[in-house]
Amino acid sequence: MSVDWKQRPEGGGRVALWLIRAVACHGGRTLARLLLYPTTLYFLLRRGPERRASIAFLDRALGRPARLLDGARHVHTFASTILDRLFLLDGRENRFRIDVRGIDALATKVDEGRGVLLFGSHLGSFEAMRALSRHRPGLKLRVVLDKAHSKALTQMLDALAPEIAAGVIDASQDGPALMLQIQQAAAEGALVALLVDRSLPGQPTVQASFFGEPAPFPLAPWQMAAVLKLPIVLGFGLYRGGNRYELVFEPCSDGIDLPRGRRNGALGALIRGYAARLEHHARQAPYNWFNFYDFWHVDPSAQQPEPAASGDPQALALAAGVPARDRAVGVGAGRPR
Repeated sequence: MSVDWKQRPEGGGRVALWLIRAVACHGGRTLARLLLYPTTLYFLLRRGPERRASIAFLDRALGRPARLLDGARHVHTFASTILDRLFLLDGRENRFRIDVRGIDALATKVDEGRGVLLFGSHLGSFEAMRALSRHRPGLKLRVVLDKAHSKALTQMLDALAPEIAAGVIDASQDGPALMLQIQQAAAEGALVALLVDRSLPGQPTVQASFFGEPAPFPLAPWQMAAVLKLPIVLGFGLYRGGNRYELVFEPCSDGIDLPRGRRNGALGALIRGYAARLEHHARQAPYNWFNFYDFWHVDPSAQQPEPAASGDPQALALAAGVPARDRAVGVGAGRPR
């Protein structure tokens, strides 16, 4: 089973994606959802590594041996959220029932005006966060994504909502440039959203217990947060079936201030806390897990003492110890496959 998720080929193809878009735009969501069944069958038959990863995860999350039908439901849930992106990015949030929990905790941090880091994951739909505009008119939401990842899907979504695409912070740029853009967005009081659950081979990681076994979580996002000293809120956009989504926000940190003499353990404690909350929500919504690879694989070369954060963006970039492009991906991680 491949552990480098970035090396897996993009699912489907450009023609198939644009066909689904055409059906969705002209025939509506109900008709377009019928196309999800052959899409699910295609992935089950043609994408063996992803199918095996799905079953392996569901074995843990369901607490019983997962069946092929469970894998089909898993893939269908993923495909459903991809389809719904078309409507969410097209400004048609009113087609969905979106419940929100924890909005007051998020609003308190946003109202401070110094910017907020929203740490998310490949659990559920991050695009559902667009519904925040209905609860917080005027909210500036900037999303950090690797534009080079899943090119066909990214180009289709960008064409659908070019004004949103223009506000995306590209995670594929080098570390200092990425840091500068995030810092500028925060200075404007923006909510900066990042996906922080995926690691890359060779990228510094911290092991945290996840479903009873150690799993590697990237260190770079937390190093960046320590430099910027911005509040951190955890965000989960969970698909609940049909047209229902649930947004959950949980305060994580008022701003990381690494204590002298205990710096090595401070970031690790935060990452383990994040992993615990991710596991909690993944147990509650197991079919929302969209990491279709061996999440628990540990790369020995990436395990190293957690470096103390520096206030210098260039020093932070060097601390990760990997090429700039891979380092940036570890912060943004891109759209799920």
